[in-house]
Amino acid sequence: MKTMVIRASMLAALVTGISFVSAQEVSTSMRDYLAPEKSSRNVFEDPKGESPAFDGIKVSVGGDFALQFQGLDHSTKAPSLGVVTGTTTPNTLQVMGKDFNLPTANLDVNAYLAKGLKMHLRTYLSARHHNEAWVKGGYIQVDNLDFIKEGFAADIMKYARVKVGMDEINYGDTHFRRTDNAKAINNPFVGNYIMDSFTTEAFGEAYGFYKNFIGMVGVSNGKLNQTPVKGTSWNSPSVYAKIGYDKQISQDLRVRLTGSFIQTNGLTTGGNLYSADRAGSRYYYVLLTQNDLMGMNNQSTGRFNPGFKKVQAVQVNPFIKYQGLEFFGVYEYVSGNKASGLTERATDGAYTQLGAELLYRFGGAEQFYFGGRYNSVSGKDDEVSAERKIDRFNLGGGWFMTKNVLAKVEYVNQKYNDDAVWGATSALRGGKFNGIMFEATIGF
Repeated sequence: MKTMVIRASMLAALVTGISFVSAQEVSTSMRDYLAPEKSSRNVFEDPKGESPAFDGIKVSVGGDFALQFQGLDHSTKAPSLGVVTGTTTPNTLQVMGKDFNLPTANLDVNAYLAKGLKMHLRTYLSARHHNEAWVKGGYIQVDNLDFIKEGFAADIMKYARVKVGMDEINYGDTHFRRTDNAKAINNPFVGNYIMDSFTTEAFGEAYGFYKNFIGMVGVSNGKLNQTPVKGTSWNSPSVYAKIGYDKQISQDLRVRLTGSFIQTNGLTTGGNLYSADRAGSRYYYVLLTQNDLMGMNNQSTGRFNPGFKKVQAVQVNPFIKYQGLEFFGVYEYVSGNKASGLTERATDGAYTQLGAELLYRFGGAEQFYFGGRYNSVSGKDDEVSAERKIDRFNLGGGWFMTKNVLAKVEYVNQKYNDDAVWGATSALRGGKFNGIMFEATIGF
């Protein structure tokens, strides 16, 4: 844990001392203010600009739809599973075919309630993990306090923002580029990162924007499922922060660098950072046996959750765009205790995630792109455990038929090391999946 605190301190000093970062293009159109992710690529936090004039409540209804054609094969070196022969007995891998996945759909409601006061609500209409429609989350964002009194704290709110809700927290930059159930238009590839840092919790965030700087501090209750009932161990709040600099240096060059830190403090909650996506992953059924398919916890295939409690994590994200060439990177370090219930292990564990995307966008409106992504996760559950290692490589491209319609294709290859730390009966031991994915997505 001491090492983690030192890393966090160095990170803050590093990011604070760097004198570049990018100003996102500010648009004050009502549509972009309410839902910027529908019409803009490479938008991270909502740009801070003059709030649109208010002449009555305005409601914008949008949606997302996504469908994949999956052609993946998988194999394992786990001795207890034997050779995959195409049989369907419970101790063999499920035989994979080539066909369509279950389509996914979102419903978004965005409302402008007063000058600089907007509300967002997202409902998953169809998801891999849930057949029924259910609310993913929502928030209120405050960029202006004229609804209290005209001009109230105007000098402060010119640079400040407050955001509260029950929705995804702003840890790291990967959650801006990830697929959120059916909202896949900002993800240049089909799958999310192996350690998918995404959680929906009750939160409050305070932002500061100055020139090209952005700073944020937040607090959440660390709970995925909300209840006032006190458990056997009550939790302290989770705290997190982000600092960054984002600058359009010239017409051709934009550079962004952010660093994020989070600390969760609970054993009964607070371990949701890499497991809270209840929609499900994109690589359906890979490395599942017949027994796995009969269970209910197979929605996260292709991902890895370290399962730590009392987590400390750092994520650093560089983003560089020069003309059509685009780079996005991930360095993430997470440590914590692999507690079983309220019983902690004698030592903590730690995992490191690395990621790098290199894209080239071309065409008159950059409507085409191709590129690759490398992603790896390595680490230990505690000091005495063997190392786990996962590597993934993606190669693909896409076509924005319009700004709201994207078709993409990728080749994916993911491998797990064959150490027994995965378990003698786990298909992940020496597991591998690879093949082609096609995806079509609409966002409006």
